[in-house]
Amino acid sequence: MEVDGVERELHTARALVMADLVAGDVADAGIVSLVEDAVTHRRWWVEQWPEGAAFVTGLIAQDVQDALLERYGRWPLCPVCREGGPHALEVEPELGPDPHWVCGESMVSVAPVGALAEVMRR
Repeated sequence: MEVDGVERELHTARALVMADLVAGDVADAGIVSLVEDAVTHRRWWVEQWPEGAAFVTGLIAQDVQDALLERYGRWPLCPVCREGGPHALEVEPELGPDPHWVCGESMVSVAPVGALAEVMRR
């Protein structure tokens, strides 16, 4: 994949993850820095494996989710399950195109990465 295509994928991934952070009302400056760190790391990764560019959105979402867990707690919380304790959604597939947020407890696909705002409004 050419450099412009890689950058386009990275910018798209950044925008989709930021949209989900905004939907969850957790997009403060410190968290935006975590997104930028994830994009920088995945830029190197996709330069080494250009065929993986289609996977970068899911990977950046997972990177941000992991960084948030270490610093702030679980994100994004499942908006589907009404019973039991709060739990985070997971990105599926772990390494593949068209990543979605999935509830691991109810095994329900909640929303594509970047589309949590639609679910959060319900």
